[in-house]
This record gives sequence, C-alpha cells and structure tokens, in this order.
Amino acid sequence: MSRNLRQKLGFALLSLVTIIVVLPILLVIGYIVVQGAPAISWEFISAMPRDGMRAGGVWPALVGTLLLTLGTSIFAVPLGVAVAIYLAEYAQDTLLTRIIRLAIINLAGVPSVVYGLFGLGLFVIFFQFGTSILAGSLTLAIMTLPVIISTAEEALRAVPQSFRIVSFSLGGTRWQTIRRVVLPQALPGILTGVILGLERAAGETAPILFTVAAFFLPRLPSSIFDQTMALPYHLFVISTQVPGMPIQIQYGTALALLIFVLSMNILAAVMRSRFRARRQW
Repeated sequence: MSRNLRQKLGFALLSLVTIIVVLPILLVIGYIVVQGAPAISWEFISAMPRDGMRAGGVWPALVGTLLLTLGTSIFAVPLGVAVAIYLAEYAQDTLLTRIIRLAIINLAGVPSVVYGLFGLGLFVIFFQFGTSILAGSLTLAIMTLPVIISTAEEALRAVPQSFRIVSFSLGGTRWQTIRRVVLPQALPGILTGVILGLERAAGETAPILFTVAAFFLPRLPSSIFDQTMALPYHLFVISTQVPGMPIQIQYGTALALLIFVLSMNILAAVMRSRFRARRQW
C-alpha cells in the first residue's frame, strides 16, 4: 500500500470518527430546539412560574443561574489564575509541585455530587452560611478551580521562553514580565479554561442541590445569603417532581439552559479571536 493511499485512508477514518462523535450531539441539540422552540417567548423568559410551575416562565431560575455563575467566577478565576502563575512561573520542578499538579488533575475528575456534599459540610453547616448563593458559589468555585488552573498553566507555559528572556534583558522584573508580557500572550488560553469551568458550573445540579437550590421561590433573591432557583435544578424538578407538567415547558427550560451556555461560548469565542489577533506569535 502506497504512502499516499495510507494517508487518504487515515484522513477518511478520522473524518468518520468525527462524524460518529459529532452527529449524536447535533441530533440531541436539534431535538431540544425543535421541542423547546415553541415555548420560548418573552413571557417565558421574563415571567415568574405559576400554577405549580406548570405555567409562567423561568425568570427566577435564569437569574439564579446567572448569579451563581457570576459568584463562581469571582471566587474561582482570580485564585485559579494566581495558582497557575505560581506553578508555571515561580515553582521549581520538585516532588511537591508534581504532587500538587497530580492532585489538581485528580480533583478535576471528582464527581460533582462529592463537591456538593463537601460544600454542605463546610459552607452550609460548619461556616453556617446556610443554603445560600454564597455557599453555592463557593462550592461551584472549588469544583471549577482544577479546570481553570490546568488550562491556565498550560497557556502560560505555551508562551515562548524568548519573550521572557527579552523582557529580563531589558531590565524587567519577573512580575513585570509576567504581567506585561506573559499574561497578555496567554490570555486566549486562560479565557478558554475559564469559560470551560464556568460552563460546567452553570450546568451542574448536584452541588447546588445541597447548597443553594430551592424547589420554588416566588421572588428573586435579595442577598448572597438567600436561596435561589437555578435552571439545572429547575429542569430536574419539573421533569421528575411535578405531575402533569407540559412537555413543552420541560424542553423550553432545557433550551433556555442550552442558550445560556452557548451564549457564554460565543462570547468567549469573540473575545479569544480579538486577543489572538493581538498576539505576537
């Protein structure tokens, strides 16, 4: 078999595998869109649930998901990027740092329900935050940190070493080099990790089930110590706990959550493209 033929067969096989992986995802998304699109309207987005959540909209759940995502980013992003900077730019390659990296990788694979139980014991009971937005955001932040740290560290390490050498030769300190040279060049990769982590946080049910989510609230939260509804838990409730729930509302809620997550993806893609256009390598 000629080399050219082997190459064509390899490309064909890779294309087939790609189709096998992507096609089911597209079918699921398409089915949700077809089933849920009739329910999407301004009233559905902006109204409160009523009639035992069999009518009305998802406004409290949408606002709750946005607040939890914002709270997660406030706690997780600065700490995650700071840890990544330390591991990539300051820490020596010792047994301790290798153990830390291994622990971070392992934490990324811990089931979300374990984080939920941890948040319940630490934030809800021990620190007495109660079932609140603060407890839920801290729990989701801990769950999100491994993803942000790993991707941010890889993005920082991907910046060519020559950039650092030039900065040092011009009299820049290590922190000046990191802040003015390395971070701007690594920003697209860091942003990718942040969005991946926040998307996971926005779609999780188990952690918020123990720490923040309410079955039904007729009002919006007024402080970080209040409970809130959230789209993932709301979707679980109306799909399993409410008899006689119209199927259209179930798929409409799923579509609203899908649009929320995809909007974060689109925003991240736009920001990444702009930062990559400024990158010098």
